[in-house]
Amino acid sequence: MKTRIIICGACGKMGGNVLELLKTDENAVAVAGVDLYPREIGIPVYKTFSQVKEEADVIIDFSSAENLEERLAYAKAHNLGIVLASTGFTASDLERVKEYAETTAIFKTANLSLGVNLMQALCKAAAEVLGDGYDVEIIEKHHNLKKDAPSGTALMLADSVNQVFNGEKEYVNGRDGIVGARKKTEIGIHAVRGGTIVGEHEVVFAGEDEIITISHSARSKKVFAVGAIRAAKFLAKKKAGMYEMKDLLSEENA
Repeated sequence: MKTRIIICGACGKMGGNVLELLKTDENAVAVAGVDLYPREIGIPVYKTFSQVKEEADVIIDFSSAENLEERLAYAKAHNLGIVLASTGFTASDLERVKEYAETTAIFKTANLSLGVNLMQALCKAAAEVLGDGYDVEIIEKHHNLKKDAPSGTALMLADSVNQVFNGEKEYVNGRDGIVGARKKTEIGIHAVRGGTIVGEHEVVFAGEDEIITISHSARSKKVFAVGAIRAAKFLAKKKAGMYEMKDLLSEENA
């Protein structure tokens, strides 16, 4: 039986990528969409979840941090899994996600790309080997329409490095003016916005007379749509809890 999916943010660019891939997917299908600005895209699209009539198994959310409560409540009420592929959530939002995970299957990741998740593991391994002898700086680049900065992926990469240091590193978002010498406790994070850049992330480990760089470049939004659909299929069979890409990869490679 095919995994039945509701796409939140169905009329946006990422929603369109998900819908296009699902047209030829043998194991999953889009049954409805939700979007603040509904239009004809080949499936029923509603302005709010309260209007949705179709039965489903999972929600793929590629909208925004706004109206988070509505989609979480709908997922809980209808016993659906939900893939949260949006970024820009506040600390309060993330607390609500954790609370809902006690009764709802939630897949939460800052980036659905397999390559980025491999990069995350490599950065953590590098930090373990290099230790405090190397300064860590992160540069992220996105298109000129992206609303949040730094990117969720940049923060995810910073967190993976900071785990090695027991969370003691301080995140410094850009630098301006006479800021003084760089402190060992810093992880610098720098955001670039321009053109149609899909997403580029670079983690620099700068030591004495030596620089190690780990980078990833997404050339199409399709890589994120592929990951979202994989996550939806994975989540459809799961009980309540919080899941991420490492759980999916562990199951696929078991």
